[in-house]
Amino acid sequence: MQILITHGTLAKTRVLSFNRLQLAAGLLALVILLMGLSGTIYHAVFLKAAREGWPVVSQVVRLVVRDEFAQRDRFMRENLDAMARKVGEMQAKLVRLEAMGERVSGLAGFKPDELRQMVAPSAPAKPGGQGGPFIPASSPSLDQLNALVASLDLTADQSNDLFTLVESRLFERRLASLMIPNSRPVDAPVGSRFGFRSDPFTGRAALHTGLDFAADTGTPIMAAAGGVVRSADLHPAYGNLLEIDHGNGLVTRYAHASRILVKPGDLVKRGQRVAEVGSTGRSTGPHLHFEVMVEGVLQDPAKFLAGKGLEPFDLPHGAHAAQAKAPAAGH
Repeated sequence: MQILITHGTLAKTRVLSFNRLQLAAGLLALVILLMGLSGTIYHAVFLKAAREGWPVVSQVVRLVVRDEFAQRDRFMRENLDAMARKVGEMQAKLVRLEAMGERVSGLAGFKPDELRQMVAPSAPAKPGGQGGPFIPASSPSLDQLNALVASLDLTADQSNDLFTLVESRLFERRLASLMIPNSRPVDAPVGSRFGFRSDPFTGRAALHTGLDFAADTGTPIMAAAGGVVRSADLHPAYGNLLEIDHGNGLVTRYAHASRILVKPGDLVKRGQRVAEVGSTGRSTGPHLHFEVMVEGVLQDPAKFLAGKGLEPFDLPHGAHAAQAKAPAAGH
């Protein structure tokens, strides 16, 4: 492409030559310049006219942008409605979660009044139950949705704290149950029970401070609950005596063992083999003499073992006196 430039009849003519690439670059530069110019005119003139209400230009601008604003508004409204439905579903799930939390809290031993005091409501409580999904009467605004989401976030945090507290209480109860000596120490029938009986050596009435489990020598003796070995010594009356401390002042004793398998300071768990049945000390035959002490006071072990195959004793009431005279009786 060539362009001829002349200044008069006697002036020399100038020739400008352009190839296709230069021509395309020039056209592109011209388009960019025109777009920039139009944008400048639009922002400097039309938008200002629309804001200040110029008589003719403002009406033209409103006609141009009205459809764009309408489409944008419709798009935002549809998205807000979708968000509102999602928030309603979240609210319904939190209501069900709250109801479940109340039931689980009851199992953990919390009373409804306790929960209401621990978890302060975000709004004054109204009489009667409340709940259900969020279904707005009209399309909600963005501020309304933000406020509702913030409320749901607070409710979720409170529910999380509540479940953490319930989990802690249930775990505490589980630990407490693991430390209560309610497992049979020997898989054997019970002989003499806790209470007064005829002493197998003197024949006089004397207090029997535990339960006797008649079993062969070497029969495994298991810990009735988890705890710490307090002592494992030879006692003149109890023979080889093992004591396990279960905490809260609770101690179990395992007497007349032929062999003790743990040492003081050892941690033992429920059902762990800690000794073997024998007939050491003041004993007339192989058996386990099992005692339970609370704060140093001897208790009836049958109260702890009830429900573990001891209801409350393996022998009929009339058979205890006869069993007390049997060879497997002891301290």
